[in-house]
Amino acid sequence: MTVHLSSRALMSLLVNGPKATDVLQTALDMGLLDALDPGPARLDELATRFGVLPLRLYKFLDCIESLGLLVRDETADDIGATSYQAVSGLRDAVTAVLGPDAIERDRDRYPWRQLHGRLAESLRGDVSVDDGFTWPPKTAAQTAEFERSMALGLGPAIETVRRHASQLWLDRHRLLDVGGGDGTLVAHILDDAPALRADVYNLPAVAPLVAATRAARGHPDRLGFVGGDFFAEPLPGGYDALSFVRVLHDWPNAVARQLVQQAYAALEPGGLLLICEEFRTPDRLAMQFFWSYFLIGVDSSVSRLREVDFYTELLTEVGFHHVAVLPGIWELVTAYKPA
Repeated sequence: MTVHLSSRALMSLLVNGPKATDVLQTALDMGLLDALDPGPARLDELATRFGVLPLRLYKFLDCIESLGLLVRDETADDIGATSYQAVSGLRDAVTAVLGPDAIERDRDRYPWRQLHGRLAESLRGDVSVDDGFTWPPKTAAQTAEFERSMALGLGPAIETVRRHASQLWLDRHRLLDVGGGDGTLVAHILDDAPALRADVYNLPAVAPLVAATRAARGHPDRLGFVGGDFFAEPLPGGYDALSFVRVLHDWPNAVARQLVQQAYAALEPGGLLLICEEFRTPDRLAMQFFWSYFLIGVDSSVSRLREVDFYTELLTEVGFHHVAVLPGIWELVTAYKPA
């Protein structure tokens, strides 16, 4: 079901956002979403099952329907016969956002409140995020916390890479994951590609984090680390696959182009380049809202969501061929260096 709201209706929902969150959290905690997900479910049966008052439940479900998350069928005179069905995947979506491991809960720990109510001052440069966030990280503790937080957001990339594993890693032997954080993504890749060896390329301070992932995930001989700085030196060679996952969006266009050129130079002939980013779509912009807001007060970092065409055209310009976009929660752009 596609819901098209007027600007006025959307503004009303936004102002009532905390109340909407309360409704969805309650529905999740009660188990009501489990009953609505397969659907359809009658109002009177739901009220009996959960021990609640039918008319109050009717209004409660109106709240969920107003968010575009329920389909209601009220054709009988008896209000108890009203039936409801959740949109596909509602329970999983609510769990992902409001559950104990939600990315949104992690992001809420960042000091965004330093900007709240002071955005006009921040836009003029008078207010910045000056406590609790450092970019780039300067201490071992800051590095560890940043990489932990980033690893929480890798779920969509991991799922899409695993979906295409048989295609991606066929006949591949060595992968370099540039800016690969603590090695979480590489560990998942190695689970699905037993003939592959992979190295994380990152600043030397990240080495202990990759070592911890290596020990925890059971790839002692296949998950390596190469310390370096892609601003100060070329990318290391000897790899027939190289990946940028949530890396290029952190940098201006000229830097993204430079990194793709470095990847072309470093790859073996016939090598695979994989790019996975939060490409600019309405869904991605919505899910990126926190960073768009928070980074208003951080001049040293900007997250640039680009249309996928930016990357496909760039890869062709640099000299890659067989450029393709593979489907998934986050699409993958793949390209090959000529043999």
